[in-house]
Amino acid sequence: MLLAIDSSTGTSVAVVDRDGGILAENALTDTMRHAEVVGALLRDTLAEAGVRAADLSAVACGMGPGPFTGLRIGIAAARAFAFGAGKPIVPLVSHDAVAFAWYSAGNSGDLLVATDARRGELYWSTYAGATAAGLPVRASGPGLATPGEVPSGGIRLDAVSVSAGSLGMLAELTWAAGADFAADEPLYLRSPDVTLSSRKRVTA
Repeated sequence: MLLAIDSSTGTSVAVVDRDGGILAENALTDTMRHAEVVGALLRDTLAEAGVRAADLSAVACGMGPGPFTGLRIGIAAARAFAFGAGKPIVPLVSHDAVAFAWYSAGNSGDLLVATDARRGELYWSTYAGATAAGLPVRASGPGLATPGEVPSGGIRLDAVSVSAGSLGMLAELTWAAGADFAADEPLYLRSPDVTLSSRKRVTA
């Protein structure tokens, strides 16, 4: 049983079980209030699932791609919860959860997943079907591009949200298949909007 958190678009939290599926999921699509809502979503989702932290085996976390501020809040919440509960983090690429849900619905063939990167740009990843175990096969990406530079070919899916339920079920399947998880590093793909200014050295 896993807790799953993704904040690469809005904020989504779910509790999933490999055999039982998605036990509870709550999400808000607001891309500006991650910090205000993630705590309540965690509390409510665990309560709805009737699950305690001790019941979980790990915390699945979407590592993006996503805008800096929102993405880091979800990752920080996942890491803090995992640390407090004494559970491991299992990181995944957020786009993979979108592709997983699409292929799990019975679709096949090449797929392009795109999400809003703001500033007139898109995050993108391409997929070449799914494995026999149902894991999406990422062919390229994640990348960052203007709409005109996004790769073409296959079905294009512009995702406005990433389901933590799909992320969690992907984590369960990845675990069961013995496949590799993503690197435990956020996929910002661009520098943060706010940077520290360089200070002039004061000399005597």
